[in-house]
Amino acid sequence: MKEYDLYVVPTPIGNLSDITLRAIEVLKSVDMIACEDSRVTQKLLNHYDIKTKCFSYHKFNEKERISKILEILEEGKKLALVSDAGTPLFCDPGVVLVDELKKRNYKVTSLAGANAVATFLSQVPREGEDFTFVGFLPKTKTQIEKLLDYYKYTDLIFYDSPNRIMNTLEVIKNFDSTAKVAVGRELTKVFEEVVIDNVDEVIKYFEKNILKGEIVALVYRRKSSADNVDMDDKIKILKNKNYGAKDISIILSSLYGVNKNEIYKKSLD
Repeated sequence: MKEYDLYVVPTPIGNLSDITLRAIEVLKSVDMIACEDSRVTQKLLNHYDIKTKCFSYHKFNEKERISKILEILEEGKKLALVSDAGTPLFCDPGVVLVDELKKRNYKVTSLAGANAVATFLSQVPREGEDFTFVGFLPKTKTQIEKLLDYYKYTDLIFYDSPNRIMNTLEVIKNFDSTAKVAVGRELTKVFEEVVIDNVDEVIKYFEKNILKGEIVALVYRRKSSADNVDMDDKIKILKNKNYGAKDISIILSSLYGVNKNEIYKKSLD
């Protein structure tokens, strides 16, 4: 089996059984594990009788830990990177480390495994395959509304917390009272729940039901204004005006909410 200097290892987002056999093998075989919170990671390690030592690597000490990690790797040792739950670098620490190691030509690989977005989307019906994931939403109402407007023709996925989600849903409702949303909480756990409905109905539901746990949510895309528009004709008109494929894709996606890449490909034909 090919060896790497750093293994990026996903860990379960709730159910401890959702770890892969390869992840267990790697965590047992590396010399050290960089983790967000050793208390959280140790529970997983104890569950699978993994004796590998851990050290902290989180968003507040990412840069200062680089020198320690480089020392470990320079000694020829192997390292694994985990977050408290899910996949590192996915709204979790690791970007600084991976970037630094790749610049120095260290061998880095990532394992397949648990991810809250993929787990959520695999049980939420959607019309198209494309979506935009924005991590945690910004804090202010104005900033959230700007995102909602910018991505109104795309399924918008985001993380949220129990103490913020109701306010977030109210912002979405004020922005578009007809918006359809999906809210998933406690994924893979005993009290897992996914609610899909008009935003107003979802607000009413969670006003009557306890809302706890990590949250993944989706604002469904609006119907495109291009449904009754002949895109081929629009492309032809813009081509006759000497617009290039890139400009045509930007113009039509902005005006009608159509997929920019699809328009770009059509413009090249």
